[in-house]
Amino acid sequence: MSFKRHIPNIVTLLNLFSGCIAVIFAVYGNFVAAAIFVFLGIFFDFFDGLLARKLNVQSPLGIQLDSLADLVTSGVVPGIIMFKLISITVDAPDYAAYSDSWNSIFHWQGFKLSVLPLIGLLIPLASAYRLARFNLDEDQQTYFKGLPVPANTLLILSLPLILEYQNSDVMNSIIINKWFLIGLTLLSCYLLNSSVKLFALKFKDWSFKNNATRYIFLIISIVALIILQFAAIPVVVLLYILLSVLDRKNIH
Repeated sequence: MSFKRHIPNIVTLLNLFSGCIAVIFAVYGNFVAAAIFVFLGIFFDFFDGLLARKLNVQSPLGIQLDSLADLVTSGVVPGIIMFKLISITVDAPDYAAYSDSWNSIFHWQGFKLSVLPLIGLLIPLASAYRLARFNLDEDQQTYFKGLPVPANTLLILSLPLILEYQNSDVMNSIIINKWFLIGLTLLSCYLLNSSVKLFALKFKDWSFKNNATRYIFLIISIVALIILQFAAIPVVVLLYILLSVLDRKNIH
């Protein structure tokens, strides 16, 4: 029993470990590798809660640890990625590569700071606030208030993946636009902490009658991912919000 209760926490720490590696890759501009480790972290995040319920070892410690891990994997990483993307649009200096001298780190000699990309770091702040609210809200067991941080992370991560793999001049021109990125940052911060009720992908049974919205969402999402690839992720997030609003009477 003593070891069994630690199994979900170990999986949660694997989420945090994946997030830390993703931070390193994101800082150095390797968005694809960062995305891989974020996806791995979200995978662990899904299974830690499932294991805790199956093993009947839920604990307040596990809840807090889960949020701390999520803050890194699904808060800090998308914030850094948005920071880097906005930096590209305003031709900001490469902070990771820039070095006048070792002493300049402390005395700011020759160091250039571009303020606009810092807007991207609002995402970790909004994510932290959303996770803290979630831990205190006992109502969010079968639904969410506001966009879950993993969903927001997937939305932000889709941007560099679209740039890398979709090869669309139209989509590229939209994404590499500072006003689009700033607007998306502010919108995501609002969605994270909005009061809109969104359904959770938790099935009490497998009947279509009781889970129609979930089944419709999953089917459309799979089809969209096959057709649109990474460009489907923003569509899926928008679909998630729209279906939740349309089905709000059944979300409780």
